[in-house]
Amino acid sequence: MGLVSVTGLTHASHIRSYRGRQMSTLRTIPLWLHAGVETFAAPAIMAAPFFFGFGPAASVICVITGALLLGLALQVPGPERSVSISAHSTFDYALAIFAVAGGLAVGLLSGAWGATIFLVGIGAALAALTASTRFSMPRGA
Repeated sequence: MGLVSVTGLTHASHIRSYRGRQMSTLRTIPLWLHAGVETFAAPAIMAAPFFFGFGPAASVICVITGALLLGLALQVPGPERSVSISAHSTFDYALAIFAVAGGLAVGLLSGAWGATIFLVGIGAALAALTASTRFSMPRGA
């Protein structure tokens, strides 16, 4: 006796729940635009602690975050990437976590809440950018 599947029943009820709605993908930002945003944001992140007068710990975290972000962004174009496209998204999420964790550590240990808000905001923005990006390239690119 074969296995009985309920796919037909569950699939039909699932489709009915979306009547009249068009399904769309959440990943709407192309990779080239993602890299462009990172390329312009990274120097701003590195300059922000000097502009806003953050302490030494927040300055180090901002400069490290900005430098790594710029390095990731500059290696996207071209066929000979040092980091694969699939790994790029993982590194972006790791960098977002680093910015958030570093910001929270700076706030909790030194009480510099302005730097904390900035770094947590940068981490959240990077995570949102990464979540909205289509990490794909045309064949041969």
